Amino acid sequence: MKPLSQAVDDYLALRRGMGFKVRKYGICLHEFVSFMEGKGAQRMTSKLALEYATQRSHEKPWSHAMRLNIVRGFARYRSNDDPATEVPALKLLPFKSRRARPYLYSQDEIRRLLKAARNIVIRSEFLPHMYPCFFGLLAVTGMRLGEAINLQPQDVDWRQGVLTLRNAKFGRTRLVPLRRSTLRALREYAELRDSVHRGRSLPYFFVSSRGVRLQEHTVSEVFRKLCRQIGIRQVGSRHGPRLHDLRHRFAVESLLRWYRRSPEEITKKLPVLSTYLGHVNISGTYWYLSNTPELMTAASALLEARWKGVAQ
Repeated sequence: MKPLSQAVDDYLALRRGMGFKVRKYGICLHEFVSFMEGKGAQRMTSKLALEYATQRSHEKPWSHAMRLNIVRGFARYRSNDDPATEVPALKLLPFKSRRARPYLYSQDEIRRLLKAARNIVIRSEFLPHMYPCFFGLLAVTGMRLGEAINLQPQDVDWRQGVLTLRNAKFGRTRLVPLRRSTLRALREYAELRDSVHRGRSLPYFFVSSRGVRLQEHTVSEVFRKLCRQIGIRQVGSRHGPRLHDLRHRFAVESLLRWYRRSPEEITKKLPVLSTYLGHVNISGTYWYLSNTPELMTAASALLEARWKGVAQ
């Protein structure tokens, strides 16, 4: 029977090979193995898993549930090698995650955000040019934050006007076509970036003032600061518009535009949008329908019209 540490590495390799991101899994499971070693335990039990998951009393219930869920998945894998392994029951630490309520930015709010980004007070002459381009790209493509941060210079096809997003969610790669105006904005930014960091080989398309990879928490904090500045997020509030809501807005605006122009083609175009956004399946795209009143109204009107046509 393999040692627990070796079993964890094999389990993580298996998940990684299936396209899953395993950073959090790795941290959690290696920590769990250390926890078991500290207890002198040789075999996984539900009691040990529960004790480990809830050892940080200051954490919120969802953190305990997430940690136990990670251990539970590994326990199922481990039970193939050690049948005496106890798999924690699903009823232990039940927690149903809730998606954050999306914020639908208006066109005016997007303009004010980008204007504020251009005038941001920061110790850099470069970042007031980088941030408007970065946030603008998220708004017009619906890209995920991590996808934009990990974009590399060679991923921009200037001739074809296409971005290649490599190793995105679930390890997938996809192409994102751009409008000429978007491509022009990216080119202007790239020329400025190269002049500021002249002679340096930059591994990422969007970089900080020091020419290194952007950090998600830094970008998010700048965005929250801009939202407070233009008045769409309250000072000191932990809730409010998020960067990810730019992706939601892109999806919603695309669907609304199709409903208004060619409602009869909407079912054919949904898979296109799903592929463009990088969703694993179309159900991820349908979620936007159920969480946007305006889209629900448009979908209901289309359904009603179809029923009337059938009745006639």
